[in-house]
Amino acid sequence: MQKNTLILIASLSFLLAVFILGRSYNYKFKKAELISVTGAADTNFVSDLIVWSGSFSRTSFNMQEAFTALKKDETIVMQYLQNQGLSKAEVTTSSINTEKLFDTQYDENGRQTGTTFNGYKLSESISIESKDLIKVDKISREITELIQQGVELTSSSPNYYYTKLGDLKVGLLAKASADGRKRAETIADNSKAGLGGLIKATMGVFQITGQNENEDYSYGGAFNTSNINKTATITVKMDFEVK
Repeated sequence: MQKNTLILIASLSFLLAVFILGRSYNYKFKKAELISVTGAADTNFVSDLIVWSGSFSRTSFNMQEAFTALKKDETIVMQYLQNQGLSKAEVTTSSINTEKLFDTQYDENGRQTGTTFNGYKLSESISIESKDLIKVDKISREITELIQQGVELTSSSPNYYYTKLGDLKVGLLAKASADGRKRAETIADNSKAGLGGLIKATMGVFQITGQNENEDYSYGGAFNTSNINKTATITVKMDFEVK
């Protein structure tokens, strides 16, 4: 009797193990019945915001003289920008930065032997943020003319932005998703299979590069600000069930 019971228990255990392995095999088989694709979409667009910055400075052994000269330069710069048609709301100036200048002396062995005070340097930054790209781009290239009026001015290259990136990204996601589904349908049709529902979708990196520029994509996403004309690209990885 005891021997029969042990045989029965062993048989049930074997059947249970076979059942579990069978379910596991079926689960793995079903998990493998997927079509994985990457949908992509891109679009060209034009920047609608320009940001330019520059700075000007004065140096003197007398701080008050440097300050007075710097404020005079500020008046000249602001008048120039106003004459170019910019409003006060488009122009921002920073607080004045003060720096002490020193000359360092060295001996024939390159060791520092002392320092000499060489005056004060006062500087001020100015920036423009505007929707008028053509006007500000022209200003950024021509404002150094103020050097002829004695303004010690440095000018940086302007940066170009787009203020509707959120809407642009949503539109691209829709196109990339449609592209991914089309790719999956093509694979299913050519494999004599049916395309089931979407199992998983993951958005890729959003890239903005200069239009017709040979720029590399970045792992974290490129964000071009040096070109007025840009190209936005996005990808979507999608997993579909196979019927």
